[in-house]
Order: sequence, then structure tokens, then C-alpha cells
Amino acid sequence: MYFPTPIGVLQAGINLFSFGDLEGYTMWDHIMASTIRVLLGFAVAAITGVLIGLVMGLYPSLYQGSRLIIEPVRFIPPIAWVPMAIVLLSGTSRYIFLIWLGAFFPIFINILVSVPKVENLLKDVVKIYGGTKSQIIKKVIIPSVLPDIISGMRVGLGLAWMCIVAAEMIGGESVGLGRLILKYAELLRSNEIVVGMIAIGLIGFISNELLLRLEKRLFKWRNAE
Repeated sequence: MYFPTPIGVLQAGINLFSFGDLEGYTMWDHIMASTIRVLLGFAVAAITGVLIGLVMGLYPSLYQGSRLIIEPVRFIPPIAWVPMAIVLLSGTSRYIFLIWLGAFFPIFINILVSVPKVENLLKDVVKIYGGTKSQIIKKVIIPSVLPDIISGMRVGLGLAWMCIVAAEMIGGESVGLGRLILKYAELLRSNEIVVGMIAIGLIGFISNELLLRLEKRLFKWRNAE
């Protein structure tokens, strides 16, 4: 009786979109709440990950000096920070923090390791023609590591959705896809749970496709014959 069925999932989805959940929140409310939280946290992670990755990639001594702090923090699962975020933060800020933790490090590490791999020949050409260091960064380094930035963002986006679901389950908010799943898990209503899972999968798929389209647009030259 607890096993979800296609008809049951379809009916549960129609009811959630049309009439809402047990507290009156519709599926659109849950989708919008989670999506906004993910986008805010992911934006902060992308900005900080790119900037810090570039700086530490250009100046390896900065990374070596802070490595003993960065690396242990990187291996702490974002979910382990949920209780701390609940105690110290409130509202949207706690979700932004948790999503930032999940999405930051893939972006940061990708850039950190790719900056030193940029061809020295390209840098030397700019220097020969009187280019400054800022011009080398703008014209050579950033375009060279851009594929790694997009790749890190795709990985970080997936982790962001993992973090938001876990955070919403524990965070105590009434609205959000993670909270929706937990509400019906407590009632052993698997059809509604599957609806929430499908919504997360579809939103994640759409987000990934948008990044892929951005990548194709930025790197049209790769597909040129």
C-alpha cells in the first residue's frame, strides 16, 4: 500500500499543483522557494569561487599558506553544517550559506588547478607586445580557464540541489521541495514524495541544460570543422 504507482503519482501531482499540500502550499510555492534559494546560494558560490580560484591560481603561495585550513573544510560534508547553520543563521541566509558550501569548492578547485596549466607561450606573446599583467589575465588566463569554470559550475549546481533538500528537511521552514518530501514521508505517502523528487530532477536537468547551452554558445569554435 505504500509503494508508489504511476497513476497515484500523477494524481498526487495534480492535487499538489491544484490544491496544495497539507498546509495549503501549492507545488509552485515549493518550487519557487527552493529555486530562489538555490540561485542565490549558487550565485554567491560562483562569484567567490571564480575570484578566489583565480587569485590563488595566480599566486600559489596564498593557497599553500591557507591549505591547512581550506582542505579540511573542503572534506566536511555540507550536510554536517546544517545544525550549525540552523543555530547561527535564520531565514534565507542559512540556505545561502549551505548551498555556498556545496557549490563553492568544485568551482574553486577547477579554477585553482587550471590556471597554472595555461600555456606560457600565450602569456609570453602578450608580454612581447607590451601587455600588462591585467591584460594577460583578461585576454589569456580567463578565456583559457572558462571551460573549467563552466564544468565546475555544473558540478556545483548538482551539489547545491543536494544541499537545499537536506537543509529544507531540517531547517523547519514550511515551504520548499525538501520540506514537501519530509511532510509526506512522515505520513508514509510515497506518491507525493515521488512528485517532489521528480520536480527536483526536472529543475536540475533544466538548469544543467541551460549551462550546456551557455557553454556551446561561448565555445562555438570547438564545434567548427
